[in-house]
Amino acid sequence: MKGIGVGLPRGTGRGYNGTSWRVPLADLDYGPEEEAAVQQVLRGRWLTMGAVTREFEERFAELLGVKHALAVSNATVALHLSCLALGIGPGDEVIVPSLSFVATANAVLYTGAQVRFADILSLNELTISPEAIEGQITPATKAIIVMHYAGYPCRMKAVMEIASRHGLAVIEDTAHAPGASLDGKSLGMWGDAGCFSFFSNKNLSTGEGGMLVTNRDDVAEQVRLLRSHGMTSLTWDRHRGHAYSYDVVAIGYNYRMDEIRAALGLVQLGKLPANNARRGQITEQYWAALENAAVGLPFRDTVVGCTHPRSPAYHIFPMLLPEGVSRLPFIDSMRAAGIQTSIHYPPIHQFQVYREKYSNVALLRTEQAAEREITLPLYPTMTDEQIGWVVEAVRVGIKD
Repeated sequence: MKGIGVGLPRGTGRGYNGTSWRVPLADLDYGPEEEAAVQQVLRGRWLTMGAVTREFEERFAELLGVKHALAVSNATVALHLSCLALGIGPGDEVIVPSLSFVATANAVLYTGAQVRFADILSLNELTISPEAIEGQITPATKAIIVMHYAGYPCRMKAVMEIASRHGLAVIEDTAHAPGASLDGKSLGMWGDAGCFSFFSNKNLSTGEGGMLVTNRDDVAEQVRLLRSHGMTSLTWDRHRGHAYSYDVVAIGYNYRMDEIRAALGLVQLGKLPANNARRGQITEQYWAALENAAVGLPFRDTVVGCTHPRSPAYHIFPMLLPEGVSRLPFIDSMRAAGIQTSIHYPPIHQFQVYREKYSNVALLRTEQAAEREITLPLYPTMTDEQIGWVVEAVRVGIKD
């Protein structure tokens, strides 16, 4: 068994809507190892967060070189818990990017705080602009959330300098960037907390699930309490006889991970370095093949010929259509060729609920990029033949 496209002919996959694709947008690198890991948990007859989850946390912390790694049910709750642990609440503001999944902003609103949207750097670098961050700081600003878009590092030195100067916390949305680093330092370790996603299309996939990492003991202590109802001991501790009762010392949540997902995560963690490297190879093949195709290739110039250590996770492949090329007909053309595409992302500030809450937000570069962005298929098990099909379909779609 290999990937989502089980039982399909070689060179095809199955998209998230169940449709057969010649090249799906993403595919799982799953095999007998994942099956065996799940079976071992089932034979052990303990499914709630326990020893396997703790091992996953320890291994994840070792990979990043971080002091604390705390498994949670998804990256959204990791962001929420980070905000809570850093004392963010009513009356506070948090600066966030708009070119991100909506959870990046939603997590702030869960606390009763408000968001202020900052623009991206450019059409070549789709991460949050330090200059734009500085322009959004007010006396109510409590924190900055950066999002390492597509697995490429934000300008973290500049962000951390701004945060230090203004006394702000920094949360890294690292949903796209497990295993990525900047100047030899893992993404997720630059700020006060890092939040990872293990959703089905992520570099490390468990279906649902996430991880919060931090080097701050106080943040880790709060997260441990809040992810499990504010209880002073866990069911696993009582099962092992390490406690017989518990107190509740905070109004917490059920944000725990289970043993099955942790077992899948352990196997996937072992595959992550090689799979990230393969993603990088595919990305470079795309860049080379599309260099003269009149499309925009974000991040290419920040990686190719880069003189400072930057190791992306290459989570997705964003491409900007030429000006004047309509996106919907292009998507239809790709679909006709059996190529699944997506859009990352509709800007958060343009969603109805955010338009009603924050009127008159204008982010020129974010809006320009979002109007032209197309995400091409990218996953470790892609073949060179499939890459060729995608490139050819892009060229045809642009001409059409």
